[in-house]
Amino acid sequence: MPEREVELLAAALRQDSADLSLYVEVLSANLAESLPPGAVRVKRRRSMTERLAGRGGSVAELHVLLGEQQLSLRMDRGRVAGEIVHEVRGVVLSRRPVDVDEWIDALARSLADAAASSARAREAIERLLT
Repeated sequence: MPEREVELLAAALRQDSADLSLYVEVLSANLAESLPPGAVRVKRRRSMTERLAGRGGSVAELHVLLGEQQLSLRMDRGRVAGEIVHEVRGVVLSRRPVDVDEWIDALARSLADAAASSARAREAIERLLT
């Protein structure tokens, strides 16, 4: 995928990121819907009020597994912490904390790499962008 398309994908992923909790909520739903089963894991935090009301709760963690990279976002009281893990056959080779912008760039690059080798991944990206 050309670099320009990766930049456009990153820009689309950044869209509406001003309200981080809402952004993570929408992004996790879009990724879970667009990517293959098992590629996205979402952990939710539910308050007592949310439990009593039967609501699912807010996103506490978002994990996206693409190839040998796992990209994680953790929400804690309105703050977002990103992490990129490079893992091969169950062995973690590197783990580094990143800010949200770097996390989005890494996600865009990983999605673009997956799209270059898979028609299904390409369709998933097109669904994310529309």
